[in-house]
Amino acid sequence: MAMHRKSAELMEKISILPDTPGVYTYYDAEGTVIYVGKAKNLKRRVSSYFNRTHECTRTNLLVRAIADMSYIVVPTEQDALDLENSMIKEYKPRYNVLLKDDKSYPWIVVTNELYPRVFLTRQLVRDGSKYFGPYANTGVAHTVIELIRELYPIRTCRLPITEDYLARGAGHLCLQYHIKRCKGCCTGAIDAETYGEYIRNIKQILRGNTGELAEYLMGEMTRLAGELRFEEAQELKLKYQLLQNYRSRSVIVSQTITDIDVFGIDDDGTAERDVYINYMHVRRGAVVRSVTLRYRRSLDESAAQLLAYAMDEIKRRLGVVYDEVVVPLTPEVEMPEVTFSIPRRGDKAKLLDVSVRNARQNRIDDLKHMEKRNPEERLERTLERMKADFRLSELPRHIECFDNSNIQGSDPVASCVVFRNAKPSKRDYRHFNIRTVVGPDDFASMREVLTRRYSRMMAEGESLPQLVVVDGGKGQLSSAVEALDELGLRGTIAVVGIAKRLEEIYFPGDSVPLYIDKNSESLRVVQHLRDEAHRFGITHHRNRRSKSQISSELAAIKGIGEATSTALLRHFKSAKRVREASEAEIAAIVGPAKARLVKEGLNGV
Repeated sequence: MAMHRKSAELMEKISILPDTPGVYTYYDAEGTVIYVGKAKNLKRRVSSYFNRTHECTRTNLLVRAIADMSYIVVPTEQDALDLENSMIKEYKPRYNVLLKDDKSYPWIVVTNELYPRVFLTRQLVRDGSKYFGPYANTGVAHTVIELIRELYPIRTCRLPITEDYLARGAGHLCLQYHIKRCKGCCTGAIDAETYGEYIRNIKQILRGNTGELAEYLMGEMTRLAGELRFEEAQELKLKYQLLQNYRSRSVIVSQTITDIDVFGIDDDGTAERDVYINYMHVRRGAVVRSVTLRYRRSLDESAAQLLAYAMDEIKRRLGVVYDEVVVPLTPEVEMPEVTFSIPRRGDKAKLLDVSVRNARQNRIDDLKHMEKRNPEERLERTLERMKADFRLSELPRHIECFDNSNIQGSDPVASCVVFRNAKPSKRDYRHFNIRTVVGPDDFASMREVLTRRYSRMMAEGESLPQLVVVDGGKGQLSSAVEALDELGLRGTIAVVGIAKRLEEIYFPGDSVPLYIDKNSESLRVVQHLRDEAHRFGITHHRNRRSKSQISSELAAIKGIGEATSTALLRHFKSAKRVREASEAEIAAIVGPAKARLVKEGLNGV
């Protein structure tokens, strides 16, 4: 199925998918769910359906039937696996029945008994027992059970041990007791309180607190290796590695949560930005539906007001009857019959985080759509944001960034990269070899470079940038300000410094840095500028040191002077190419006699 045979809207939606874990859902023309799949990388996985013809006929039939798609982003691939499983059980898509095994993932249960048992099960019974999981990797589940039983002598029998059972003396000690794998629960040889301590520790392990178990395994591995029992130590190593990869509980699937609704909000509080509200419905402990709404403020509505609008919209659109609703803040709505939860930790807080993540992803998707359909509007918005963030008097259509490079003071250089309309203009990039500064003095080097750059641009009548960014903190910024002051450009060119450690933005005369929102378009542009300047400068510095090294080696060869060295480097461009060149190739530049001297000198002959 070729990509162009699908609707332009569907293909645009696929083109802007994120490179993150998630679950994707395909719909047919009637809006029916026909397939649910998981992905470590949503964009790569979904695109693979549409960019080729598949060997499997059923897959081609599926692709032909797809009319629309949606997706939910999750923190990890494991969460995607768990969510896929729950959504398949909820919707029973017909192509999933054909294309994959619809089995249930196992759980580890701690039974609700006087002397609880711990075992794997695929059946969930609401009898007060505690369930942990589900486990997509059954090997991990079996390893956890095995390790728990090695660590704690818990019973494996199915006897109905109760107070009455013990009073009747109906139990008999079995082999598990004699090999010290059980403490004799059936006869009351261990009291319920002591046994309960084992169970409390086991629940901690199953909740993810595996430090004690990992420490035990590491100690056993060390002991066995010290006794030269390497095969047994290797077996424990494999268990240890499984334990390190073990996830006790999914963010997406939890038996502590039954049926609830979740609303997450992506809102930075600014009037000019839309507010995105994501709704997720959780049924039987698993997310089965996700919808995101977008609101544009008209009268400075609060987030609480917009949340109330969203709840009413979801109620009307999907026919939802609210009972318990997880929210980041209390909505401005009267619902006496509804319980609102604002979690700070635990499973509900994790679900709320997933909902916020999906609201934010919808904002990113809309920005990508806008950029594809109207790139000029996206550019103007980015420049307006930068103008506000960097306190500029005009849009920064021309920005330049400077970075110094030197290694232990050798061959100091500087780079200047140029962005026009928030994108690199590589033909305008410039390198500078530091001339007047001796030693690794970044401040003096920055002052020299800016002076040379803008005095020349002024002399040649070139247009000056609206913004200059220097890679460094207050020291480099002060040097840049001094250079612009001497040239009389302080009122013409704005200048800021960006510190590497915390992405702090420094302004002249202000000792307190600005911390721009990490999701801000302004920060992304400045980070790109800084990274480009660093890359460009390091490349030039590496080439210069390489040329200096080969030039020194050539100069040390008897009969080879500076003119010959310069001619070779001018032609071959790098030391590596001079070394790799044949004698005939070198002779074509400097003659056969000197070519022989060069080859013998470089090869140590």
